[in-house]
Amino acid sequence: MTVNPRNTHPTSFPGEPQQPSPGLVANMKTKPDHGEDSYVGKRLLEGKVALITGGDSGIGKAVAIAYAREGADVAISYLAVEQADAEDTQAWVEKAGRRCILMPGDIRDRDHCAALVARTVADLGGLDILVNNAAQQTMNQELDSIDDDEMQAAFAANVFAMIRLAKAAAPHMKPGAAIINTTSEQAKVATKSMIVYAATKGAISSLTVGLSNLLIAKGIRVNAVAPGPIWTPIQPIAKSTEELEKLGQDTPLGRAGQPAELAPAYVLLASAEGSYMTGAVIAVTGGVPVS
Repeated sequence: MTVNPRNTHPTSFPGEPQQPSPGLVANMKTKPDHGEDSYVGKRLLEGKVALITGGDSGIGKAVAIAYAREGADVAISYLAVEQADAEDTQAWVEKAGRRCILMPGDIRDRDHCAALVARTVADLGGLDILVNNAAQQTMNQELDSIDDDEMQAAFAANVFAMIRLAKAAAPHMKPGAAIINTTSEQAKVATKSMIVYAATKGAISSLTVGLSNLLIAKGIRVNAVAPGPIWTPIQPIAKSTEELEKLGQDTPLGRAGQPAELAPAYVLLASAEGSYMTGAVIAVTGGVPVS
């Protein structure tokens, strides 16, 4: 049976309340689909160990569930206030028969980045996949409304942490390992109200290519996924109720994406199915071009 992708998921989110940062799935009126009831694994990551930042909710949660069903043990990092969401992710991973360790903390702290890798290796026995997914989204009105502290925090979370985590992870990774970064359509679209966020995502796209060139000699592939408007807790933080209701309706597919629709791209890039892919950016944008 064929399915029309324009109407497989909600096309509007009426009455969705705004949330303070960092946002929680538990406080969302319309709950995202992380693949809890739909993702079917094919054992593509059997025996692997993955570290996923921002693995408590949204895209990171969907990736954690998919990786577990593909046979991987998972470590997830998140902010301490996201503990409830993280524990729910852990429950889904363990339901799939895999181990899941929870590591709260702030990836803007350079020592925490090193500690995440060290604990993953110590507790799970190695590190095969690093998913740099956690991000801070900032919004602006005019140029003079950009807060300097928020700008520095965004680059610390979105860019500097990725470099520190890759630096800490690479010595533990063997040929065949993979690093996957989450960039965004904003790296190319650069909406005028998201210029700091867009700048960090542009940096991630360039970082992905640079790291791929640097690490491929060791047999480590580095790629990125560029999501479009995806229904995650990051959306109610910065957008009004009116904006949330129409999220994604301006894409060719006419709706926002769900986290579960991103997970297969991360599985491809982490598995041997993507063995000839490095330095690539996969667009999952509902049809918005990013090349």
